[in-house]
Amino acid sequence: MSEHLTRRHFSAPVEQGHVASDWQARGYSCRLFVDPPGQRWMDFVHQCNELVTVVEGRLEMIVADEQVFMEPGDEVFIPKGAVHSVINAHAGVSKWLFGYD
Repeated sequence: MSEHLTRRHFSAPVEQGHVASDWQARGYSCRLFVDPPGQRWMDFVHQCNELVTVVEGRLEMIVADEQVFMEPGDEVFIPKGAVHSVINAHAGVSKWLFGYD
């Protein structure tokens, strides 16, 4: 199992307000991305920690050379300074939430 991935951290259907409340209590912001099929966000590095969870669709995440596939409700922790990429691995639109501490 991945050190970055927590399966089913949130129950489906995932509600943005529930995630935002959970993350706020943990010191994180919460924003929504809506990506078309094939969208790729490659090789990002942030000077803060980040959380990502899928609302709808499926994502491929690469965090510090570790590849994971995320389904709705899964949560990934990206430590500050880690090179990471997010790829819409779904045939349709993927909706996902991200937040920084």
